[in-house]
Amino acid sequence: MGSGEDRLLQQVRSTAEQEGLWAKGDALIAAVSGGPDSMALLHLLSRLAAEQDLTVTVAHVNHGFRKAESAAEAKMVEQYAAQLGLAFEMTELDMPAYIEETGMNPSAASREKRYAYLLETAERRGAATIALAHHGDDQAETVMMRLLRGTGLTGLSGMAIKRREKNVQLIRPLLRMNKSDLMQYCSEHEVPYCLDSSNNERYYFRNVIRLDVLPYLTQFNPQLSQSLRKLADVAGAEDDWMEQQAEERFAELVASSPGECKVRSSDLTSLPVALQRRLIKLILNYLSNNTVSAAFEHIEAMRLAARTDAPSTWRFDAGAGIRCMREYEVLRWIRSVSFASGSAENSDYEYELDRSAESWQVSEGGLTLVALHNGQVKAKGRNEACFDAEKVVFPLVVRNRRPGDRISVLGLNGSKKVQDMFVDEKIAPSVRERYPLLFDAEGRLLWIPGIRRSGHALVDEATTEFLFIRLENE
Repeated sequence: MGSGEDRLLQQVRSTAEQEGLWAKGDALIAAVSGGPDSMALLHLLSRLAAEQDLTVTVAHVNHGFRKAESAAEAKMVEQYAAQLGLAFEMTELDMPAYIEETGMNPSAASREKRYAYLLETAERRGAATIALAHHGDDQAETVMMRLLRGTGLTGLSGMAIKRREKNVQLIRPLLRMNKSDLMQYCSEHEVPYCLDSSNNERYYFRNVIRLDVLPYLTQFNPQLSQSLRKLADVAGAEDDWMEQQAEERFAELVASSPGECKVRSSDLTSLPVALQRRLIKLILNYLSNNTVSAAFEHIEAMRLAARTDAPSTWRFDAGAGIRCMREYEVLRWIRSVSFASGSAENSDYEYELDRSAESWQVSEGGLTLVALHNGQVKAKGRNEACFDAEKVVFPLVVRNRRPGDRISVLGLNGSKKVQDMFVDEKIAPSVRERYPLLFDAEGRLLWIPGIRRSGHALVDEATTEFLFIRLENE
């Protein structure tokens, strides 16, 4: 047993303890491709399994890209798992066919299928943890790839040493180790492995980074790989702190419900710019079934919409089926499905109210109109109205706004557009299309509840039959 392997074993043991990667007695799925990194991980976990009572299951995915080579890898992994006395699981995929069918890029498609299988295996085996063999050189490549493509603090943090996906924790025990150390470990302990010939194909961006970009840049900084890994560590810690701050502000400032989030514009702009952006991203991910990777320009558009010098009403398609709206002092994000099932903005409604009914109630647009004959005879405030029942033509109609609707406002000469009344009263655009209006049978608009009544059917000393209506917020 060489000194190198003892050092790596101690490093994995120490990392697992410091980062809480697993606990004694846990069941783990080891994702093993057959390369030197994953085979070294497999051997290290097999040694730790005995001392920490771990149940390790080996999971291998044959992607079907290199028929003979892939078959040989699968056989080697299966045989070595048996030699170590560990359970073995494998799936065979036809990735070329899946890529052709979906049009996805090979790396993304393979990752999607591979992780789906690992998660399914973990569930079947009752394991709460999946161990992946990404190492420090992989981390450096990841950070450089993201840097070249354009990224923020989250991207610079690279791969996390542990993160949750669904009900499983993904761990990377080798993330702080060098590839060369893992190669040496395999050599010293005679751990078999296969070399993937596709790793030398410059068709893949990661391969170009590893084979060309990093070696070229290393001449300017011989410690480039370590520097990129340190950057990932620093960025990761700061990213975690920022995320925690954003989650606290979400709980404090955001009113959320299924399919919708809203925040006061002044509350958003009062935050530091970095937290504004984080909070918007958190809102988008809250509303989406999948993690939303919104473009920087889109985040900025939504952030700047909250400023005092921005338009008071505004709409924006945020992607992933989410619409962002500014409605005066509030920013709202609404998932598109919330407009379904009769609540769509452009869905008209109309209710007839017969005079014979002693009372009636209509609820629309988050408001309720309650009417009583021969009830209260004096209105108190704009949420109540009283009419001379003999001066209105029944049946009354409660409906939403239509183009051209006008009201003859009490106390003013002429009429005014309902749309202008809504703007004057700062009624949010998303509310206007559902707002209930009260008409009589001749099409006269009697009342915009909570806003203004018309001059029709005024109560006077000669009134003997009263129609009292009250507006209630649901």
